[in-house]
Amino acid sequence: MGTAALIVSAGVLISRILGQLREVIFASLLGATATTDEYVAAFAIPDFLNYLLAGGFLSITFIPIFSRYLATDDEEGGWDALSAIIRPVALGIVGLVAVGWVVAPDIVDLLFPRFSPEQIDNTVRYTRIILPAQVFFVLGALFAAVQYTKGVFTIPTLAPIIYNLGIIGGGIAWAIVKEPSPEGFVWGALGGALVGNFALQWWGAHRLGMRLNLRLAWRHPVLREYILIAFPLMIGQSIVVLDETFMRVFGQFVSEGAATELNFARRTMLVPVGVIAQAAGVAAYPFLARLFAEGRELEMRDTVDKAIRWVVILSMAATALVAAMTVPIVRALFERGEFTAESTTGTAEALFFYAFAIPIWGGLQILNRAFYARREMWTPVIVGTAATIAAVPLYVILQNTFGLRGVALASTLVLGIYTAILASVWYGEGDGPRRVRALAAELGRGVPPAVIGGLAAFGVTYGIAQLFDFAAMASALVTSLSVVIVIVGTAVFVGVAILLGSLLHDWLYGQTPGTPDPGDAASEVVPPAADSEQPDEPHPDHQDDPASPPADDPSSDPEADDPSVLA
Repeated sequence: MGTAALIVSAGVLISRILGQLREVIFASLLGATATTDEYVAAFAIPDFLNYLLAGGFLSITFIPIFSRYLATDDEEGGWDALSAIIRPVALGIVGLVAVGWVVAPDIVDLLFPRFSPEQIDNTVRYTRIILPAQVFFVLGALFAAVQYTKGVFTIPTLAPIIYNLGIIGGGIAWAIVKEPSPEGFVWGALGGALVGNFALQWWGAHRLGMRLNLRLAWRHPVLREYILIAFPLMIGQSIVVLDETFMRVFGQFVSEGAATELNFARRTMLVPVGVIAQAAGVAAYPFLARLFAEGRELEMRDTVDKAIRWVVILSMAATALVAAMTVPIVRALFERGEFTAESTTGTAEALFFYAFAIPIWGGLQILNRAFYARREMWTPVIVGTAATIAAVPLYVILQNTFGLRGVALASTLVLGIYTAILASVWYGEGDGPRRVRALAAELGRGVPPAVIGGLAAFGVTYGIAQLFDFAAMASALVTSLSVVIVIVGTAVFVGVAILLGSLLHDWLYGQTPGTPDPGDAASEVVPPAADSEQPDEPHPDHQDDPASPPADDPSSDPEADDPSVLA
């Protein structure tokens, strides 16, 4: 599982770097204005349609089904299951896209009442261009699920990379041939979804022996099973998915360009989330589903604990680092061309509050998949829907009180409430309290290094920034100097966190070398599983198998990256 996580993490890192490059190019060409708000708004309807058909969760819903067939050595039955599911899913998403095309003007007008008639027209045009991409996302997610279950992670990881390359290429080509416009980026998104999320994933599944039997009877038993698993995800309006929609809707009430600034801040926050939490969640889920299918639930719980421990500790470090350097990070990424110093200030303010959601997203990625692996789809959906209902008044109050910062703060608070309730349900059964104590003690080790390292990084970077007048500098010099400041701040953070943070932890907990850590889960006595024999761990990828062809792995976000991955 660790090897698989490294493969996914590498792909996510490349994808997130390209995603940031996409945002950098977008900001440089178009800035943060009413025009860019149209682009941000154009994805609201497509993302929601994808969610209605559980497109963003298709990997999650199909992996447990396919895992059961593989666990019983019935691969042929697994292909029949895929065939039975893919036909109604394809018809459903095509129908939803057609409906979305027709009702787009009314929906856009309803969601964005502050938009001018020209903004409404542009947003509707962009929406209709991007709508067909949802067909590619949904079908491609099923092909990716086949590969995940088979232990192949590399090709699905390429989907968001190609998607981002398509957006970048479309935006640049349009600017060269015509003029800078969101329309080029939208066409690029459509092309990237076709190639990366659909065509490549079909090939990846095909090379693993995928056989689609389209003559199979429509009333296959597995279709009912799939609907029972997917139905909660279709009707449950979880805050995880609607968080981005809330950002768009409430951002428009702050000021012109605020939705774009919030979008840049949120996407920047999702970089460490993707590299750390998304990679761990995507890699862990097939193994969790397989352990549950084989009745090895104790091992499954141990795996969940380990994944949460690593993800949250690394995420806390990322929070401290990002929160300490919001201004230099935003300057380095975006402040050039049409993106002004005022936009940097707004984006940095939002990023500061979004940064504290990084560990929350991390824990949520693992907890959600733990429930999904046990086929308990209703638990996260009910909790998430309740959090969504509670989110609306919180967003209204905080947006009216604190403006742009309030929107980002509301997002972090609501996600925190959702995660806390979900964790209390997961750890409220069996030996959960003991596991919580062990996990909390272990996570406590990460707090002193993160806090001290973050404060040191902030002090050094803030002090350096005070020596220069950025307003009088050329944009290229601002970018170069900001990059240097970020590098210096990161080095200071790492050095201080490792040295002083570790020493403070040992002093606080009264540890001496060789003394077992009170929070070390390994020091707890855990009863052995009933089935103590451990089968060989499945190989995480097949590209090194000389007998198979060489191989060259989306949520969110129902967004820049493959939504099936981010979900």
